[in-house]
Amino acid sequence: MAGASRAFAQAGSAAVRPETFDYVVAGAGHNSLLCAAYLAKAGNSVLVLEGRGMIGGGAKTAEVLLPGFFEDLCSSSHHVFARNPAYRDNEIEIRDYGYELFDPEIVVHYPFADGSSMTVHRGDLDQTAATIERVSKKDAETFRQLATARQKVAGEDPNSADPSREALFFQRLDVLSAFDAARQLWESPQMQAAGISGGRWGGVPGSDPGTGSQAYSMLTHMNGRPMPVGGSGMVSTSLGRFIEAHDGIVLTNMPVVQLIIEDNRCTGVECADGSRFRARKGVVSTIHVKHLMAMAPSELWGQAFTDSVDIWQPEHAMFAFHFALKGTPEYPLAAGGSITGAEASIMERPESIFTLNQDQARGELTLDDYPLQIVHAAGYDQTRAPAGHSLLKIEGGMPYALKEGPEHWDAIKDQVADQVLDRYLRYTPNLSRDNVLAKVIMSPLDIERMNPAMWRGSVHHLDKRWGNFAPYRMPIAGLYQTGACTAPGGSVTGQPGRNAAIAILEDDGKTLADVTGKG
Repeated sequence: MAGASRAFAQAGSAAVRPETFDYVVAGAGHNSLLCAAYLAKAGNSVLVLEGRGMIGGGAKTAEVLLPGFFEDLCSSSHHVFARNPAYRDNEIEIRDYGYELFDPEIVVHYPFADGSSMTVHRGDLDQTAATIERVSKKDAETFRQLATARQKVAGEDPNSADPSREALFFQRLDVLSAFDAARQLWESPQMQAAGISGGRWGGVPGSDPGTGSQAYSMLTHMNGRPMPVGGSGMVSTSLGRFIEAHDGIVLTNMPVVQLIIEDNRCTGVECADGSRFRARKGVVSTIHVKHLMAMAPSELWGQAFTDSVDIWQPEHAMFAFHFALKGTPEYPLAAGGSITGAEASIMERPESIFTLNQDQARGELTLDDYPLQIVHAAGYDQTRAPAGHSLLKIEGGMPYALKEGPEHWDAIKDQVADQVLDRYLRYTPNLSRDNVLAKVIMSPLDIERMNPAMWRGSVHHLDKRWGNFAPYRMPIAGLYQTGACTAPGGSVTGQPGRNAAIAILEDDGKTLADVTGKG
């Protein structure tokens, strides 16, 4: 099953194909694929054009390290996609096309240099709190109290004019920075650092106001972080199979470079090789709007939309360092023995979260205590690596625009990766550099090269906190937008894809219920 994500990369490019379709979709990230799946299920002829050699955008799995090692190039967890009605309610039957989730019992482990640690166990408050208690009895009790309060709030109307005491507390906590909220909640610096480092995975550092919920991110992680068997790219592969099973076509190595405009309406696209494809009903883009705007006359976008795009801000850029390992990472426990899991989060000091913004402003790197997200899912999913071996992905935020220029990443990325790996290995004494069989180092600049929609290394395409999203119905008639540039933004959620499909189907006189048979 894991190999399927690689095999699909070559599918379709040489197929005999028509030149006119009901819908032409530019880009094959998971959102545009999901949107295309709904349109194909509605009986439309659909063409999906992907500029790279493999579909998936940020949901991509490939044998980039060694044969038999299937590594997630960007995303890994699909915990939000699992709640999308497309999957949850089986609106799009991707389970029939190879998509299967596993839900690790050990969700996230938080090791510290002094030998202390905490572990989130899925759905198990007592077991999780017991690991916190070994660091701080007071923090363990606070954790239990917060869990009870949050459970109560979950059953309340979030728009209530008379919120409960607990709801009001969370509202006031959430507007703080994660750093300030963590200092209010937790006694131990370990618990403060754990919440902030695990909360930063969404892309925004906990030094910023409005990130207070990150301080109790361990509660959120207790809900679980499901991942696909075979790798993150299986969502893209399965959607591609679904589209083709519904008479759609998916072509790779076909970058769209121009929109075809006739009578101020988008009627198709032109690819880099000169191929032109017409759309009877509409063109759907998942191209980053910063690039898309160059593909049509500027006056057609309208000044309001242009102004909005001009001031878009990227989030902190991401790096992803990939390693094929002999053996599996094991984290020693202070009480004896060791633990492993699907993910870990590492940051020693809560105040280190401020370093990210400082380095972003200066274009500098301070590598001693950046928050690190660690993914080693092969311990749960044996399809990803040969027996006795595993995969290690270390990722997080680093500046894209170095003071020497973004291209300086090419000169320093291996050295930076070595320093980050050495730091990581201090937490897993069963591993050394001798266990590393292969590596692929992706700097923020490489992230953008892999997927131009990850503008300036921003895997979520923009800083989504400000709500400055592109509309699903674009200012040019016949042109629609989906993907992370539209609400609610990036991550593997499928929500932009489903939302765009709702708008497109509505313009075609249909509803989602008409198409899926689910009211």
